[in-house]
Amino acid sequence: MAPAVMWFRRDLRLADNPALLDAVAAGGGEVAGLFVLDPALWDKAGAPRREHLISSVKALSDSMGGKLVVRRGDPAEVVAELAAEVGAVSVHAAADYAPYGQRRDEAVEAALGCPLVTTGSPYAVAPGRVLNQQGSSYQVFTPYFRAWLEHGWRQPVDAPPRVEWIGRRGDALPSTRSVEGAGEEAARKHWAEYLDRVAAYDDERDRPDLDSTSRMSVPLKYGEVHPRTMLAELARKRSAGAEAYRRELAWREFCADLLARYPEAAWKPLRPEFEKMEYDEPGDGFDAWCKGMTGFPIVDAGMRQLARTGFMHNRVRMVVASFLVKDLHVHWKHGARWFMRNLLDGDLASNSLNWQWVAGCGADASPYFRIFNPTTQGRKFDPDATYIHRWIPELAGLPARTAHEPWKSPSPTDYPAPIVDHAEARTESLRRYTAIR
Repeated sequence: MAPAVMWFRRDLRLADNPALLDAVAAGGGEVAGLFVLDPALWDKAGAPRREHLISSVKALSDSMGGKLVVRRGDPAEVVAELAAEVGAVSVHAAADYAPYGQRRDEAVEAALGCPLVTTGSPYAVAPGRVLNQQGSSYQVFTPYFRAWLEHGWRQPVDAPPRVEWIGRRGDALPSTRSVEGAGEEAARKHWAEYLDRVAAYDDERDRPDLDSTSRMSVPLKYGEVHPRTMLAELARKRSAGAEAYRRELAWREFCADLLARYPEAAWKPLRPEFEKMEYDEPGDGFDAWCKGMTGFPIVDAGMRQLARTGFMHNRVRMVVASFLVKDLHVHWKHGARWFMRNLLDGDLASNSLNWQWVAGCGADASPYFRIFNPTTQGRKFDPDATYIHRWIPELAGLPARTAHEPWKSPSPTDYPAPIVDHAEARTESLRRYTAIR
């Protein structure tokens, strides 16, 4: 039998990978494993994203005895080239529902001399599977969640017991800093450890000072673990925390479902009236926001955490997004692009639809008039200013009561003054919203 090609994309793992099982079956056990370093994605990624990706690819290759073929270039050319080299009977991959992924796969399929077979997806329930009684996608999360649970998902599958990996010439991986915790084995270990703490998730998930969230969004982004695996293990837990966590996994799939149905939602509002919203062009305020120098501690702590680590606590993401859109009046797409460049877990569907949720212009979105007060948010969710002290050293010497409002402190610091008056910005934001109603 001729071998098959397994094209790894957002599934950098061997276990619970149905596409890999199909490749093994099609190739009679002989498989050429391929990862394409696609400049269209690589060139837009910031350093933390690149570092994690390369570390994860290396971990995958190690699990394959070093025989993962890595090549850089246009996937339509690279995949077809390897398939021809090994005389592949077929090329296998998990389905990609993102707009770019759809276009890329069409180009690859057209270039191949053998079938491109897609099996599975990065989701427990693939986009388009959960439909309402009219046969359309859900626009509101709660009924989607009920239908998603009712639809259910398959049980995880084991890694293939034996694969004869076919090695071929590959390109050297870019030189980056090695990241601890990247790869399938590390992801599974981290998840197993977090399951012992998931019961507290519902009570503590909004507290950035406690560092009590799972951070599994990163392994999910790179496919180091499949959500189906997580859901199977989560089902053994009986707690409000486990249920809240399950809802968050469903929200991720809700966003993917929406983007697959409305690909323009990547950068355009789902609610068309928001096309008329008056926004300001990014300027000095946007630069200050990116650098974590707005003068609002909880905002700046989040943006500095992002710059340093490629990660930001979810509650803080909502606060900094609200600040950009409703205090600085900058279009959400500019913030979404900054996040996609810098977030380790930057996923187009989750990122764009969550920004639309905050901006009030998406499906089942937060009402536009819900405008986060950054000072109030800081006091509520970081009461001892632990998170602020961690990321803003200029404020480390201030007690909690003044760290949230350093402009009121009698002690001078190098920290900037607020770049806007929140009350005035809120009034202006509501004026602009009223104009499009």
